Amino acid sequence: MICPFCQNADSKVVDSRTVHRDGSIRRRRECLACQSRFTTYEYVMKHPLLVIKKSGQREEYDRQRIDRSIRIAANKRPVTADQIMEAASRVHQQIVNLGKAEINTAVIGELVMEVLRDLDEVAYIRFASVYRAFEDLGAFQAEIEQLRE
Repeated sequence: MICPFCQNADSKVVDSRTVHRDGSIRRRRECLACQSRFTTYEYVMKHPLLVIKKSGQREEYDRQRIDRSIRIAANKRPVTADQIMEAASRVHQQIVNLGKAEINTAVIGELVMEVLRDLDEVAYIRFASVYRAFEDLGAFQAEIEQLRE
């Protein structure tokens, strides 16, 4: 594993544990060159999953895109890194539980919004504003009103 601080390729595992029901493993590592510590996550890929984009194009499912999307939506919000990882794991597990070889981006977006709605309302609105591409302020306000209900 390459150290994110000094780019050295040698590190040792300091701590390792299963963190979520989906079998992901969190590992704390220490760089053998600079002694910095960093965290990595490992996930088992059970079968290749293809994502069908709006354009009809298919690409391989990338769990890290969900992690990144949730992290961006929750940026500067009172949401911990563990909560973000848990939310991403819940979305990933829901996708896997569908048992399909292909999944539409619209389904993934709705699953992420569902998890964000429970996690943080502002993060939910941030994600929804990008995902649903609100055309005007009225659509944005309608989404906020629906959230209030």
